[in-house]
Amino acid sequence: MEKRQPAGQMSIKSVSGNRAPAPQMHEQEMVGNGPAMQQVAKVIRKIAKVEAPVMINGESGTGKELAARKVHSSSNRRDQPFIAVNCAAIPDNLIHSELFGHEKGSFTGAHQRKIGRIESANGGTLFLDEIGDLTHDLQGNLLRFLQEGTIERVGGTESIHLDIRVVSATHVDLKNAIKENKFREDLYYRLNVLHLTLPPLRERDGDILDIAEMYLHRFAKEQGANVTGFTEDAKRLMNLYAWPGNIREVVNLVRRAVAMADKELINPSDLTLERRKGNRSHLLTLAEIRAEAEKGAILASLRRNRDNVAAAARQLGVSRVTLYRLME
Repeated sequence: MEKRQPAGQMSIKSVSGNRAPAPQMHEQEMVGNGPAMQQVAKVIRKIAKVEAPVMINGESGTGKELAARKVHSSSNRRDQPFIAVNCAAIPDNLIHSELFGHEKGSFTGAHQRKIGRIESANGGTLFLDEIGDLTHDLQGNLLRFLQEGTIERVGGTESIHLDIRVVSATHVDLKNAIKENKFREDLYYRLNVLHLTLPPLRERDGDILDIAEMYLHRFAKEQGANVTGFTEDAKRLMNLYAWPGNIREVVNLVRRAVAMADKELINPSDLTLERRKGNRSHLLTLAEIRAEAEKGAILASLRRNRDNVAAAARQLGVSRVTLYRLME
């Protein structure tokens, strides 16, 4: 067996096939103080203490790798390796060798021994993103590793004992994949001992602007741009948008807006967000932004004041006549 890395020698490493890890969401803290993310943080604190596999579910772009890193950094394995592998990014003919490694001469082009990603995670955490994309053969190999705690490199005969916590993630319905014979049921239950579900950004009240402003300051510094924030109309627009691409969409949009902005404050025209309604897609105008913001404020005030129009009008700073007109 290869010697394990000393504690602390390798803390964070990410692999996505032959591509460099995307910088947008890499090595960042999870951001958000709303109720949904407070619940996520609570669950992470609990599962980090338990030495068992974790499965993370969530839409694409919700920050599943960030959550996996948080589980790792909150656990007793925090000083050991964190190895991230995007199973969907590695070609089928390479992924077995990438995960399990290979011996010299085991196949054409294997000019030297290669330590696989699983073995590289020894002592720490292995994060398998898009686990549903693994072939059936690899699912069987992974199941064997989870059952026995050993692997064999391609072309090798030595059983290598490893101590690894596996965190997996997917945005697809694995139970449905099981019904369609695309995913092994026994592997699913091995991986899904502890479970974490990440909410989409549209369900994270109050978090959108925190995330956007964090990345705005980061990108402004990286690009040397004199951009300091968002206009109030831009903030309203971001709060009204559904963000189907979740955090990844915020990151990409803010990066582009910082690069293209002509003023210190980013305005709605810099964001060019689209609002989807049925099969139609159009830009939100400032009038639409204000109208929807007013409607939301009125409804919230009426709820807080138990539909007392006079009390809601006082809270909103308008007359009852004006409030009735706005409610029409």
